[in-house]
Amino acid sequence: MLKRILLVLTASLFTVSVACASPTDEVKKTVDEVVHIVADKELKKHEVKRRQALKKAISTIFDYSEMAKRSLGKHWNVRTAAEKKQFAELFATLLENSYAGKIESYNNEKIVYIKEIVEEEYAEIKSKVVTAARDEFTLDYKLFKQNGKWMVYDVVIEGVSLVSNYRSQFNKIITSSSYEKLVKKLQSKNEELKAP
Repeated sequence: MLKRILLVLTASLFTVSVACASPTDEVKKTVDEVVHIVADKELKKHEVKRRQALKKAISTIFDYSEMAKRSLGKHWNVRTAAEKKQFAELFATLLENSYAGKIESYNNEKIVYIKEIVEEEYAEIKSKVVTAARDEFTLDYKLFKQNGKWMVYDVVIEGVSLVSNYRSQFNKIITSSSYEKLVKKLQSKNEELKAP
């Protein structure tokens, strides 16, 4: 009887630890997948396929809706449900296209995971990218736990927050013009970035 209880306890502990990977594990898994896609010689011949594979890999850990909400800041709450949905989709497309383009220029840089800070439902992964020329730049991920999975809601490159940067730009456009103008700008930017 005691053996059976211990077995059940051990199995349940193992299940919990597998189900809830650490934030660093989640980020590393996605980054490794992205690096694998970029390095794939066959995919290099098929740019559209490669771009689709990159978008799919990135979207497994990036919470685009949360990023869109934070990037719109105080202007988010006054939007209708349809506007929020449209904006989140436009923002996701913007990030996927602009960052997939940057990732495609990857050239054997080394990614070093330095530190993981976890505070309840939030986490920060500090890492750095080391180039072949031994140049380094910091790349930090901010995550929160959603339905038992760690999801990225901001990326900080060399101390500059992606979300804060967009929030500043978006606020400027809305304040000086209108929300509709921002939507039009995002739509035309996405058209520009669409093709690999």
